[in-house]
Amino acid sequence: MDTRTAFAHALRRVRKARNMSQESFEGVASRAYVSALERAQKNPTLAMIDAMSEAMGIHPLTILLATYAAKHPRIPPEELMQQALTELKSLP
Repeated sequence: MDTRTAFAHALRRVRKARNMSQESFEGVASRAYVSALERAQKNPTLAMIDAMSEAMGIHPLTILLATYAAKHPRIPPEELMQQALTELKSLP
């Protein structure tokens, strides 16, 4: 699965878990834009991921972790998170 499709799955999963409609992002993104994201027709910017995450009441890393968990379903999310933490700690 490519990253755009994985993000589409993750966004839909989180949005539905939060009992939100595509229209719930009014003021952040149009229903048409959210629909295009969920159909993997568009790529969001980091600023849009941040704004949408805030609207859903989650940390932006949550949607990114859900994206990469969908992209790599055989790797547990905890392992993906641990890898990222290890890499972050190794940066100067």
